[in-house]
Amino acid sequence: MTFLFKWEWLPKLASGLLVTVEVTATCVTIGFVLGILLALARVYGRKPLSIPANIFIQFFRGTPLLVQLLLVYYGLPQLGITISAVLSAILALGLNTAAYQAEYFRGAIQSVKKGQMLAARSLGMSLPQSIRYVILPQALRLVIPAWSNELILMLKGSSIVYIVTILDIMGESKRIANKYFNYLDVYVVAALFYLALVLIVSLLLRELERRVRIPGLGLSIERR
Repeated sequence: MTFLFKWEWLPKLASGLLVTVEVTATCVTIGFVLGILLALARVYGRKPLSIPANIFIQFFRGTPLLVQLLLVYYGLPQLGITISAVLSAILALGLNTAAYQAEYFRGAIQSVKKGQMLAARSLGMSLPQSIRYVILPQALRLVIPAWSNELILMLKGSSIVYIVTILDIMGESKRIANKYFNYLDVYVVAALFYLALVLIVSLLLRELERRVRIPGLGLSIERR
């Protein structure tokens, strides 16, 4: 069996790579912001905030990402809400990763010693000030290893968006494979694209972790 690679595949796969990066970066950013808010609601919020936050997290962690994507893409139009395929993917993936990031952030926040909060409040800081200037800076450093795992998982998980006609790496790969009737070779190349992307992101995140590490302070947060 001969590996039949064609150079004309590369421009289309590179275009798909750009879409994959854009979708992943956008949904992870949404998840980052929403995840912090959800984590704070669970840790410091009263029941009117903590209960809905917990329900949100349990739903998006307890149902398949594919089902969530199809609910947004096909379900919202039935409610009279029409959005593009790209926005549907970003919304579904963003909400999904927000639920996972919320749990990582919650674990990191709760790992900060209680004395830090007591010290901040004794200095006259309000609760929001204590969280912003004392708790979150430490928690965000501690959460990097687990958060890095989530970013890589979402990078690979974004491959399902081709189902809603988005031409990411998998979308372009499917078109090329159908055109040349060469599924094995095309998908091997697609896998190599994902592998290269994951390795690059892993190296960048490892360097980020090294730069912001607090000497003598470490934390192991359970990953999914």
